[in-house]
Amino acid sequence: MSDAASPGQDGGTPSNPATGTFSLENILSENHDTIEHPNVDSATPAEGWDEEEVAEKPAVEGFCVECEDQPAQVLCETCSDAYCEVCFAAQHRKGSRKRHAVKPLVGQKKKAKTDTEAAAVATNGDAMKVDGEEEKDEDSDDEDWERVAAGPTVEVLGAQPAVGASVGEWFVERAKFIPLRLTIGERKYLRLLEAALSVSEYTDKIDTIGFGLSKAKRIVHQIRELCAIMSGLVVAADYKQGQELFSDRDFQANAEFYQQIFELGRRHKIMNPDKMRTTYGKLIYLLQDSQTPEVKDLLSFSCVKPIKTVYTVLEEHDAISLLRDDLVTVATKEIYSEGRPRRDVQKDIKSKERAIEMLSSRYERNGLSQEQVRQCLYSIGDNHAFLRANRDPCERMIGFLKEYFHPTQAKDSKFSLAIRSGKEGARLSHDHSKQYAYVLQSLTLWREILHDMFYLWSLAEQDLLAEKVPYRLRDTGQGLNRVQAAPKTSRMMHNILHKAQKSVGTWIGSSVIHMGDHNVPNALLFIDKYTQIYRILLPICNTLSQIPSLAAKPALRSYIDDEFGSVDNLTREILGDFFRHGFDGSGADNFFDAGSCIDGRLTSAWNWCSSLEKKRYFPVFLLTGFVGFDGEW
Repeated sequence: MSDAASPGQDGGTPSNPATGTFSLENILSENHDTIEHPNVDSATPAEGWDEEEVAEKPAVEGFCVECEDQPAQVLCETCSDAYCEVCFAAQHRKGSRKRHAVKPLVGQKKKAKTDTEAAAVATNGDAMKVDGEEEKDEDSDDEDWERVAAGPTVEVLGAQPAVGASVGEWFVERAKFIPLRLTIGERKYLRLLEAALSVSEYTDKIDTIGFGLSKAKRIVHQIRELCAIMSGLVVAADYKQGQELFSDRDFQANAEFYQQIFELGRRHKIMNPDKMRTTYGKLIYLLQDSQTPEVKDLLSFSCVKPIKTVYTVLEEHDAISLLRDDLVTVATKEIYSEGRPRRDVQKDIKSKERAIEMLSSRYERNGLSQEQVRQCLYSIGDNHAFLRANRDPCERMIGFLKEYFHPTQAKDSKFSLAIRSGKEGARLSHDHSKQYAYVLQSLTLWREILHDMFYLWSLAEQDLLAEKVPYRLRDTGQGLNRVQAAPKTSRMMHNILHKAQKSVGTWIGSSVIHMGDHNVPNALLFIDKYTQIYRILLPICNTLSQIPSLAAKPALRSYIDDEFGSVDNLTREILGDFFRHGFDGSGADNFFDAGSCIDGRLTSAWNWCSSLEKKRYFPVFLLTGFVGFDGEW
């Protein structure tokens, strides 16, 4: 991913969309036709602006002077400006601003900080681009990364309560973004939707540069065609119901049915990122186009309805107190069988079943059956399973890093994490301690992103399906893509980045989050990138966990000892190679679109995966059942 600033943010003379003048950097840039609005996180068509929009407007009283959409939390006494916590950390991360005096604003719930503590917050790294500049990894102060390398405390912020513990408001807040698990009847309609999307050529017909009908008319034609296919499939699956629904062949009259079908697909995808890998993009782009006013007028109905979540179902029937019941931790816990006696597993299963039955009978309401309560509990359990499969591999890799590598020095040069730009494809130059901190920070950030993935996904859909945020069809170097601003997702990502920076102490390298540019064109592709993290980390964790059982076989133990020296050396070699070259800034199509930015770290990890078969320890992966980074685990 690119560490180069997008046009209009490179620190040079800013563009003036009102007068049509451009800076030298914008003229030379291949993306000079895209101008960035000062108050929007990503590129917006210049022709869509008015002169009044470009002019700076004073911040609303009580809101942050920088982002203008968050309540002000602290006052910089030197700058005489009020900031939210994230923007203050970004603007005061280094230089003379680092020493500015700050105080919390009256009325804020946050406890007062001393000037020393505030200065520490200000050094937590650059949470976003500031003054149009992006930080290179060399800009970090030596004392900062040495402090990180000393072994900071990293915890999952907001992790779920332990079984039997007081839950407070944790499940209430979490349930707002947990989609409700599909019922058996809904799954039948889901199969119809997937069948219709699989044969649809929606994106091929719409996302193209050509002539003929206007784009709005083409969109309406394709949407009606898809709805007609689904109608036919419903009739084929259940003739009587199909006749009742579609006897008059009026799309508008069956708007609620189509909304429900499309919502089922979106809900299913969020809960199961592995599913609908080729059809979900078509679905979202179809719904995105259906939200434009011109298409709505021609179509005469809306295709979009809110996602049904655990919270909305319980709130509708005044049963939110279920989420505050301490028994919910038992009813939604995951039961592991690895390394445990059958008796203990059976005991946990029975206690979980009893808890589910108690809660379903206790919170049954008029209109809310026991089966619906169970469905809500199962959905929360699905959320825990998602976190275990996606977030926990990050935890395990952080544990491996701390167990096998010293934070400040390498005991043996053979297992040093140091990398040098230009050597073995690396784009960055870090010594051992700096690379250790860089890897720790990256894994910590991934963990926090995956912990809040359902919330991010909800915001991404809001950005994608917003009526007032148009997209542009552009060639990003990987074909035509919809480039669209994602202000809500971007804002949440900056908050997550800020929390990760606070937990580790500072930041190594760039902290630029690409959103709505040629690297990450829109929120859909952003979500797709980060749902792939477990595909990288889980196979590595599985292989490492099975090495001891391999070594228990004499023939394989002899191979490991002869080739690597010992089981411990083998583990260190695999981890050391991944921590070096999975985080070396490589993997982009060119020299400029690479480096240490937030998205570039994930690009480097995928690049390492593509070269695994060339490693001398690759046979060990095969011996543990490895079939690829896109296989079933």
